[in-house]
Amino acid sequence: MSQDVYPPNWKQIAIALKDACNWRCTRCDRLCLRPEEKAPHLTLSQRKAYTLQVHHWNRDPSDNRLENLVCLCSGCHLYYHRFGRGNVSPGQLSLFDERKVC
Repeated sequence: MSQDVYPPNWKQIAIALKDACNWRCTRCDRLCLRPEEKAPHLTLSQRKAYTLQVHHWNRDPSDNRLENLVCLCSGCHLYYHRFGRGNVSPGQLSLFDERKVC
């Protein structure tokens, strides 16, 4: 999906939502890494597992109403996209299969 469907202030919207949920996944309650946290003890794939993302419930990245947005760790985010159509690439889905689901 093209990045231009996201508004110019998407990064600020996403950071504000992540701050509001204290960088925790709203599905599994996993505490995720903040951008400034380096976590040198974690491998790259482990750091990806602790990445908080913003999911659009209706899978429309141009619909940024608060009731359409939720913070999810990468595993939970992929879980919601796995069996439906959405803006997830095949590479992201293979990441889902490599790790334990939260």
